[in-house]
Amino acid sequence: MHQGVLFALLAAASFGASTPVAKMLLGSMPPFTLAALLYLGSGGGLALCLLARRLSRRARVAQAGLTRRDLPWLAGAVLFGGVAGPVFLMYGLARTTGSTASLLLNLEAVLTAALAWCVFGESADRRLVLGMTLIVAGGAVLGWHAGAAQGDTLGAMFIALACLSWAIDNNLTRNVSGSDAMQIATIKGLAAGTVSALLALALGQQLPAFAVALGAGVLGFVGYGLSLVCFVLALRHLGTARTGAYFSTAPFVGAALSLLVLQEAPDALFWVACALMAAGVWLHLSERHAHEHTHEVLTHSHQHRHDEHHQHQHDFEWDGKEPHVHPHHHQAMTHAHAHWPDLHHRHRHQ
Repeated sequence: MHQGVLFALLAAASFGASTPVAKMLLGSMPPFTLAALLYLGSGGGLALCLLARRLSRRARVAQAGLTRRDLPWLAGAVLFGGVAGPVFLMYGLARTTGSTASLLLNLEAVLTAALAWCVFGESADRRLVLGMTLIVAGGAVLGWHAGAAQGDTLGAMFIALACLSWAIDNNLTRNVSGSDAMQIATIKGLAAGTVSALLALALGQQLPAFAVALGAGVLGFVGYGLSLVCFVLALRHLGTARTGAYFSTAPFVGAALSLLVLQEAPDALFWVACALMAAGVWLHLSERHAHEHTHEVLTHSHQHRHDEHHQHQHDFEWDGKEPHVHPHHHQAMTHAHAHWPDLHHRHRHQ
């Protein structure tokens, strides 16, 4: 399995598994308080990991740090994904049923792919579009039950705006995905957590008991922080649309865990959703995208190995260990081979 696919599925699994637990915690605290604890747990836990990595003598290959050129992209991602998205979602959840919200949240994958294909020029063909459609349809089936169409129109609009905000966030994050994924996820988690905490304080919401708050923070670290790290790594290898498609299998993980914990017998709709998602993932896994393409002149820094796309000299002493990190220059090159829209294949298609 391609490592980018593995990262995307790990991101979906950790996020999806955290959803049933987060819903349980929502009964013990207000929404903005829970959002603040989840995001602060994510950012705070990753910040400790960054510190431990820096202090460890056994730390493996260094990661490419964020540069000044990355800051506008990251700022936009934080604004849309860490500030606007959670605010829109909380207002939407307050006005809609949970089932309606589950259905509408599938819009994120659709909007992410639409922006990637139409605005950022990622490749798309019938196979990919059909795979995306099947995966999203599976998520819709999981969220469907009696009364799913009920809810406030304004609430539905807020949730749709949250999905659009996260879709923009995903596409902007793609442009900095060559940098340290843990650093990116830390900044986004702390930013989102701070905004949610300020909103919770402004609304007079109270913190729960310490043990519950700590549990929410740990859940945020695993279900949001580690998930986001894997998501950024998947963006680096797969591009936005494909990563979003794999990540949209998260509702299946959450539903399966709920059935396992509650020991309920899955109904027919669960197996229909399972089949739809499996078919969609298979269509993506079996994709083969190959054509003649041109690499433009490019200078950047990221963790890499010397391969057909990295044939450069070093102006410093290098011990020959792979992978390694340093700013490097790519000459223009035209060739043909199977590829994904990774860091070096972000060309537009006719």
